Amino acid sequence: MPKLSEKEVLKRDAKRDLNAELLKAARELKRGKVGRVVIMHPDGRAVESQVAKVRIATGLSQSQFAQLLGVSVRTLQQWEHGRREPSGAAQTLLRIVERHPKVLKEITA
Repeated sequence: MPKLSEKEVLKRDAKRDLNAELLKAARELKRGKVGRVVIMHPDGRAVESQVAKVRIATGLSQSQFAQLLGVSVRTLQQWEHGRREPSGAAQTLLRIVERHPKVLKEITA
């Protein structure tokens, strides 16, 4: 993704209705919809984090989610930031949680 100049950013942002965007995002979060979760790396790369998206959809913190998955918070953070990939078993569990986020909430109750 190329970086925009300050002039280009101002031109783009002049056309945006930030209040409407924030309200829409808040309503979607309230309904449980989570859009793209993008992690920005120091080198400028933007990486979509499916693991972070799944965790956010459950409404759990990193420490809560990591504990339920049986991994360290550091491991979860590495997955979310794209530095490491979950193992096969963890990937399967993440797919289950993605399709049925209430499953983890039931375990915590």
